[in-house]
Amino acid sequence: MSWFSASPPSQRWAFAISALVTAAAVPAHAQKAPRPAHVEDVDAPTVMTADSMSGRPERELNLNSNVVIERGKTTKMTADTACYKQVEDEFDAEGRIRMWRFGDYYTGDVMKLNMETGKGFLLNPTYQFEVGGGRGKAERIDFINQDEATVIDGTYTTCEGPNPDWYLKSSTLNLDSGRDVGTGSKTVIYFKDVPILGTPGISFSLSGARRSGWLAPTPGFNSKNGFELLVPYYLNIAPNRDLTLYPKYIQRRGIQLGAVGRYLGETDAGLYSGETAVEYLPNDKQTKTNRYMIKSKHEQALAKGWTYGWDVREASDNNYPNDFSKNVASATERQLLRELRTDYRTEDWSLTARVQNYQVLQDPAAATDPNLTVTRPYDRLPSVNFHAGKYDVWGGFDWTFDAEATRFSHPTKVEGSRVVAVPQVSFPIIRPGYFVTPKLMLNASAYELDNNAATRAQFPKTSLTRAVPTFSVDSGLVFERDTKLFGDKGGTQTLEPRLFYVYTPYRDQSQFPTFDTDNGTFNLTQIFTENRFVGSDRIGDANQVTAAVVSRFLQPDGAERLRLTFGQRFYFADQRVQLNSATPVNQSRSDILLAATGRVSDTWTVDSLVQYNPSEGQLMSYNYTLQYQPGAKKVLNVSNRFQRGSMRNAEVSGQWPLTDRLYGVGRISYSLLDRRMVDSLVGLEYKGDCWVFRMGAQRFVTSAKDASTPIFFQLELTGLSNGLGLGANGLETFTKTVPGYQALNPPIR
Repeated sequence: MSWFSASPPSQRWAFAISALVTAAAVPAHAQKAPRPAHVEDVDAPTVMTADSMSGRPERELNLNSNVVIERGKTTKMTADTACYKQVEDEFDAEGRIRMWRFGDYYTGDVMKLNMETGKGFLLNPTYQFEVGGGRGKAERIDFINQDEATVIDGTYTTCEGPNPDWYLKSSTLNLDSGRDVGTGSKTVIYFKDVPILGTPGISFSLSGARRSGWLAPTPGFNSKNGFELLVPYYLNIAPNRDLTLYPKYIQRRGIQLGAVGRYLGETDAGLYSGETAVEYLPNDKQTKTNRYMIKSKHEQALAKGWTYGWDVREASDNNYPNDFSKNVASATERQLLRELRTDYRTEDWSLTARVQNYQVLQDPAAATDPNLTVTRPYDRLPSVNFHAGKYDVWGGFDWTFDAEATRFSHPTKVEGSRVVAVPQVSFPIIRPGYFVTPKLMLNASAYELDNNAATRAQFPKTSLTRAVPTFSVDSGLVFERDTKLFGDKGGTQTLEPRLFYVYTPYRDQSQFPTFDTDNGTFNLTQIFTENRFVGSDRIGDANQVTAAVVSRFLQPDGAERLRLTFGQRFYFADQRVQLNSATPVNQSRSDILLAATGRVSDTWTVDSLVQYNPSEGQLMSYNYTLQYQPGAKKVLNVSNRFQRGSMRNAEVSGQWPLTDRLYGVGRISYSLLDRRMVDSLVGLEYKGDCWVFRMGAQRFVTSAKDASTPIFFQLELTGLSNGLGLGANGLETFTKTVPGYQALNPPIR
């Protein structure tokens, strides 16, 4: 080849060099290493253009003015001047450098880069990653290989613009796109140019995906425990399992240690999943004892149709929910279940075996008020349940068979074993416009009670048997008509009257214990069941009919828009079987139930149920909820719950934008009966371009006489924290407390 001489500025020179290094010439150490995320096409030609070129094409080319260098589709660079060394496949460039490499963008003043190995450096650089949007500036970037770079005295942020709201500044940042990880030493996190956190080391995901590292600390304040600070460390063990470890400083208690592990996977037998959480507080400053809470759940397939699992919960003492509850649900959880179970299912039958035990945490106020004592359920040691069924057999008949064998154990009540068998057969007649389903069933039970002195007077017989037949008929009609109630597109309104008759003869059951049975809650589901009790220890005598009318409004696509329901039960005989009394209930009709539920418009949703006693002319209970949701991150909820003689609560909650970036979140639940606040929440959220700040305070009842008021603050820096929260986590609190709440910056899971 010949030398190229200088040319007039108006003429551009172009030169193409085919890469001399083939796949066979890749160094041995590179062959042994895992394939990197960024792979240069070594066979692609290197195309160079400039206003002038000089040198020897076989050795070295000097490019001057408006230099453009391209290697395939992976790399493009512009500069004022450059020198290409063909043997080394290496560029030296100076002046207004711009480089696009594997979608990432760099600028700088001076650069050296080996196109084969990816090694080189860039002085006074800025950089921006295609994946994750991370960007920053530095004194120098050293390119280690095609995936890895080291940033010297540089910054990193995911905010756009020249003046980011937050950034981290580190003496050394290692950015590895192949492993999707950034690590820094001697790092300070700045927010609004104010240092808010310093750390000797930091690790984060370049794409914003989950990865191991410290999460943002969560400060808070609790009225019972004082100042709290949670510092979680997240371990992304694998795509399907993770572990969060945390120390939590509690001003009036000490240092609490915790761990939350989650996993999900699959074996040859099928799926498995689980979660375990542990909290441990050594030597509580106030109680001078070690305190802990354990929660663990697991589900796993052992073979086709065969699964097993457990649900274990345990606390160190009765006061643990009062002192460490993070929300209303955990504060009121006082019957802690410990269960181990296995299930086997086929198309026609299933078998379940389990053992159950409970730890009961008594309300501290129960020492002075026995009415507040939490009742301890019976343990099942063990319980075996069998279910089988076939549908549309023998000319249209359906049949099912349920059986149960259980050993009941209790420290203070009568103990014993119970065997129950319930065969039933029905003949559904379903036609367009109507249905009729007669059913015949038998409940057969046998008891063997322990003969001990404490319970012998109440249950003198140790062997008891019972067989109670039941006949029922369920029937209904379906009428339809066109309607335009919800718009010009039209729709369908149905009118569905329904009658449900039940006959069960009376059997004296006063000598039978009540291991797991209670009165059923009177609602629209219960009035269409054969037994008014929940459980197998009582089979209620019945000669009754339930009458109901349902009207549904359907959209043209078949989606239900609104459902209206009216129902009442009529009795033709006294109800002689009672739970713990021999006095029959004499009434000719039940209370009336009325319900309305549905999305009545694009913005309004209603859910309501009213129970009315026509004999006394008064409401017995009602529950209604209205939700207004006109757009994203806009929701208002209003509800009222009333139960005569025990409860009357009004609730208001919502999320609403106060400005373009500021949102208010709140909830108030007030007991009109007791004239006191049951629980409340007030919070604010501010959404920046690349961060979210939330703060709030919540007050909720932890026992009959105690309440807790946690105060929390939380700053989410987009791309730096994966949003997982523990303790007084603002996002978790808002999500669980306000129906319809939407996160301003949803966490990556």
